[in-house]
Amino acid sequence: MPLSDLTVEDFSRVLASDAPAPGGGSAAALEGALGASLLAMVCRLTGDKPQHCQNREQVLAILEQAEELRLAFLKEMERDTQAFDQVRAAFAMPKRTEEEKTRRSEAIQTGMSLCLEPPLAVMELALRGLNLSVDLAGRFNENTASDLGVAMLSLRAGMEGAWLNVRINAGSLRDRAAARTALEQGQRCLQQGVSLAEEGQHALDQILA
Repeated sequence: MPLSDLTVEDFSRVLASDAPAPGGGSAAALEGALGASLLAMVCRLTGDKPQHCQNREQVLAILEQAEELRLAFLKEMERDTQAFDQVRAAFAMPKRTEEEKTRRSEAIQTGMSLCLEPPLAVMELALRGLNLSVDLAGRFNENTASDLGVAMLSLRAGMEGAWLNVRINAGSLRDRAAARTALEQGQRCLQQGVSLAEEGQHALDQILA
């Protein structure tokens, strides 16, 4: 069963078990999905309010993108666990002969390379979500300021959690050039995301003061 089809209770139970997957990578993607969901909620509670009618088109455009992000995060939640399962299968391959050891080693490296893709995608999605959050500044129903704040925190948590997964997976790659490229991509994304999150939080602090 896909992770996204589990109940909250079932997912939390699986996450709390001794199974290595789903783990932090899938949890980071879920954090992003929660942030995107809250962002969509804020848009829906804003778009139809008369006092925000002048911003309706922009808010509805952000809503559409937030829904796309929500589904994309859930897809990466699945991909993260699937990639780890591939690595786990590679480690279980036989290693009696030199040929088997070579095949096993190559399969492990292929799997580790695949494990870099979901967290990098989550970071990019979270960056898009944080950009949308900042775009809402001055356009949203201020009664939902706390909801927008939690959306930003969730997106940031998803990004920083994914960054930890990028770092640990890059450390397992023998292809150091590919590892450096992944780390550089993640670092750029992180810097932009943290800056946006802090900008958005500052704007909310002015409303909530």
